[in-house]
Amino acid sequence: MHILIVEDDVQAAEAMARGLGEAGHDCRIAADGALGLDAARQDRFDVMVVDRMMPRMDGLSMIEALRRDGDRTPVLVLSALGEIDDRVAGLKAGGDDYLVKPYAFAELSARVEALARRHETGSVQTVLKVGDLEMDLIHRRVVRQGREIDLQPREFQLLEFMMRHAGQSVTRTMLLEKVWEYHFDPQTNVIDVHVSRLRSKIDKGFDRPMLQTVRGAGYRLDA
Repeated sequence: MHILIVEDDVQAAEAMARGLGEAGHDCRIAADGALGLDAARQDRFDVMVVDRMMPRMDGLSMIEALRRDGDRTPVLVLSALGEIDDRVAGLKAGGDDYLVKPYAFAELSARVEALARRHETGSVQTVLKVGDLEMDLIHRRVVRQGREIDLQPREFQLLEFMMRHAGQSVTRTMLLEKVWEYHFDPQTNVIDVHVSRLRSKIDKGFDRPMLQTVRGAGYRLDA
């Protein structure tokens, strides 16, 4: 693969290029967002790895400029900013994946290869549908029966996970790990509160409830 690495930390960029090169990939390095944008406009890459915080032009501004150009090359955003709102901002700017620093190189390599595979096969899913409920992942919109539903970032993540597992019972442990990224039980009712809020938004005022509680198991989204 031909990979563009946009990273202002010279040592980090060179280490990444060396590791990806040993895996058989051809890498080009740009030291900031402005140089990265120029490189992307002059050459075709299979994947771009873009740091978020850089001089002259930050990574998100670079990605937004590329998307305005119509460039749909898969982008993995790298950042030390790991809060949910930070990740959402990265995806809204046009990033396809988001990896928080410090990271394991093996994970970065796996994510780069996964982005390339999805792009090659055209299997990147941008719209999810369950019954009359529709989620647009690009524009972060949720609509049911033509009515737009306003969701908070965490509610959006929760609904996305439920829609990807429609018809299946989803446990509290799955939600804690995949939506909240907790690998322990915080012993709070955070899931119940968010599920209740989400249910009121996607089911209230409609003739058929979709978000169900499965006694002793968890929850299920069902058309």
